[in-house]
Amino acid sequence: MKSVLKAAAVVTALVVGAGIASANDELKRLSADENNWAMPTKDYAATRYSKLDQINKGNVGNMQVAWTFSTGVLRGHEGGPLVIGDGFLYIHTAIPNKVFKLDLNNNAAIAWAYNPVKGGKYPSGQAMDRVISVMCCDNVNRGVAYADGKIFLHAADTSLIALDKNSGKEVWVVENMHAGKGKYAVSASTGTGVPFIVKNLVMVGCSGAEFGVRCNWTAYNLKNGKRVWRAYSMGSDKDIIADPNKTTHMLKPVGKNSSTKTWTKDQWKTGGGSIWGWYAWDESLDLIYYGTGNPSTWNPVVRPGDNKWSMTIMARDPDNGKAAWFYQMTPYDEWDYDGVNEMILADVAGRKALVHFDRNGFAYTMDRATGELLVAEFYDPASNWATHVDMKTGRPQVIPAKSTATQGENVNTKDICPAALGSKDQQPAAYSPLTGLFYVPTNHVCMDYEPFKVDYVAGNAYVGATLSMFPAPGGTHLGAFIAWDAAKGKIVWSNDEPFSVWSGVLTTAGGIACVGTLEGYLKCVDQKDGKELYNFKTPSGIIGNVNTWAHNGKQYIGVLSGVGGWAGIGLAAGLTDPTAGLGAVGAYAALSNFTQLGGVLTVFHLP
Repeated sequence: MKSVLKAAAVVTALVVGAGIASANDELKRLSADENNWAMPTKDYAATRYSKLDQINKGNVGNMQVAWTFSTGVLRGHEGGPLVIGDGFLYIHTAIPNKVFKLDLNNNAAIAWAYNPVKGGKYPSGQAMDRVISVMCCDNVNRGVAYADGKIFLHAADTSLIALDKNSGKEVWVVENMHAGKGKYAVSASTGTGVPFIVKNLVMVGCSGAEFGVRCNWTAYNLKNGKRVWRAYSMGSDKDIIADPNKTTHMLKPVGKNSSTKTWTKDQWKTGGGSIWGWYAWDESLDLIYYGTGNPSTWNPVVRPGDNKWSMTIMARDPDNGKAAWFYQMTPYDEWDYDGVNEMILADVAGRKALVHFDRNGFAYTMDRATGELLVAEFYDPASNWATHVDMKTGRPQVIPAKSTATQGENVNTKDICPAALGSKDQQPAAYSPLTGLFYVPTNHVCMDYEPFKVDYVAGNAYVGATLSMFPAPGGTHLGAFIAWDAAKGKIVWSNDEPFSVWSGVLTTAGGIACVGTLEGYLKCVDQKDGKELYNFKTPSGIIGNVNTWAHNGKQYIGVLSGVGGWAGIGLAAGLTDPTAGLGAVGAYAALSNFTQLGGVLTVFHLP
């Protein structure tokens, strides 16, 4: 640990002494300093792996709470803290999306606090109550990002806000999705994802598929907030910034009108395709990677076709947004298998791979340069909606009895696994070079799904399905924490959990993998065999991510607790109808017996 800290100090000194060539160079150097957790995903490969090893599998059992911080905000707290080597820690909250700067040299005192809501309204002018009313699955936010002396927040009203890291004052504010007028208004769009910074660009997606919003991925100049480019999830070749002859899908050109011809008439204009997960960048290839979400509506009967490019992994040039390749995981989604989950970049069996654990239950290993599909296997053995993925076409082979479109409107298709919240949701997995394995928080949940007719009205919910969720066959547990071999497409070990595992994972050079549970436990296990080495119950259920950093020669592990999110929406919003919360309330009714609301950052160390 001492050698790591010493090397980290040298890196920091070089950054200060040499000057900052660009914001991107600064961020790479900060991320290389293991004292920091300077990016929400730890690094551009989104590995969530730290080389710190002061806390390790031999002593993690002695870990104790160092300090805690209450955010003063209820509802679900996703994401986690940033530490960028300036002696401070930056943390965020659920709506109203406050940001706090805490002084690590002064008992975590509040250096400044920022609240984007003034007079009950967000910067866009939208009332906070209105924004809350169009949030899909709790009032969550996945965190802040740093670059160029600024802390970046993507607020719930879609405002992208740059704050001076020293003072907390607004440097610039842009409204990512304007509250439009007319047939295809986007006033129901919301922002929940963390900003992503590459070179001198800050990029954000949007949410709103459950309201018929056509979503996009947009890049802004981080100096002044000026828009540089915008790529829609579906639409014309120009809108999706795809070259019919060069952009590929399964190694073949996508062809002209690759998106619009897969929708009935102009349904692509309310097509969904939200982007609110976690992202990656391969500097050598100069490609960014992200996933798009479900098509609108959830009733597939009214939108026959592949509905491209919803449910798609996208690889793009960060400078201009041009698409290198697409891979659609779930053509013609009939189950709300949102495709936004993290993209992890790692070498797998000698290939420069992208590994993605999708909501649809398949774990994909792909060549990240070309988009070639290498492995596609279920990572929850209960999955039953398809038999396999055809490795030539990339298409999942759907079992007719589980096709909600085949059964038709007002027919309840039963026992579909996984449920709409997927074999995992957005909570990010981690990779460890110590084992070559991926550590994945999972759901073990199935559903009944009944589509019904719904008309699109701008600003109103556009779901069109009733869902009920319940534990998958083979037990009463709703989740598991697993280790995954991405080369073989196999589970190495699996630890059952009574509720879904809804926390982002941390792996370290100390040989541990740490994760949070919905009841509120921080658990650390041995990476090799999953043996539990430590657990501690925090004040509320954990849907945040476990991060680590070092300060003054001491390693810390921190996790943001505050139950909520889709799995905890019944508890967070006081819902009791089993089909409420888009079907989740019934499955997680017992969660209130174990935890209650409240946002708290809990920080651990060795005594």
